[in-house]
Amino acid sequence: MLRHAGGRSEERPQRRGPYAAVRELVVGLYARRVEGRLDTDQVPGHIGVILDGNRRWARASGGTTEQGHRAGAGKIQELLGWCSETDVEVVTLWLLSTDNLDRPEQELVPLLGIIEDAVRDLASDGRWRVHHVGTMDLLPPGTQAVLKEAEEATADNTGILVNVAVGYGGRQEITDAVRSLLAEQAERGTSLAELAEKLEVEHISEHLYTRGQPDPDLVIRTSGEQRLSGFMLWQSAHSEYYFCEVFWPAFRKVDFLRALRDYAARHRRYGG
Repeated sequence: MLRHAGGRSEERPQRRGPYAAVRELVVGLYARRVEGRLDTDQVPGHIGVILDGNRRWARASGGTTEQGHRAGAGKIQELLGWCSETDVEVVTLWLLSTDNLDRPEQELVPLLGIIEDAVRDLASDGRWRVHHVGTMDLLPPGTQAVLKEAEEATADNTGILVNVAVGYGGRQEITDAVRSLLAEQAERGTSLAELAEKLEVEHISEHLYTRGQPDPDLVIRTSGEQRLSGFMLWQSAHSEYYFCEVFWPAFRKVDFLRALRDYAARHRRYGG
């Protein structure tokens, strides 16, 4: 996920060695080979992505934290372009966690600016439907306005549904869902005892940020970390996980295709 950034500056280009062009050619040929062998009948309909490794990529490239986050934000459109070439219908991007909101103001404010720019870019593209998932009330008014405007501006688009998880935490989502369910039942005059007797899994699912959407089939996390960190705790109960060693700004189409290939090769047991 995008974590924190410093002041605004231009993205620093990666250093290129003498064999960079040859390496890119080889990687491109390999990507086409992987793509040609993909089982197109086994493509995930909903992909969740934990965008991790921006700061470490920046350090390795000799750049600043902000440059890492801006490079990561720029990778989003590439990912969605790759997804549009498949049958992926929903993509959830974890951009900012509820824990990140406790960062010092000098770190949080620039990061929110990067996220706002990324959301505006998604809305102006014209292909995607943007939907915010997270606790809106925890975000500053300016960020709330950008998210709401993006949702309204893209509501009629027919492309991939892009969930932007900003101010998101899995525990917070379940808490909000239960709170919403209790409030709804209270308005109907349902007692706690009656609710406890009839409560089913789907009752809570109907109050999640992603209500009405399919659960993620595949969750990808970059940077080599092998944990969910609270990402879509409820929805990912039966998801397949793919942990990629590459830092998010360096994530390539071949890495994406490898994730799809790995997913297609698995036999999903749905809790078995």
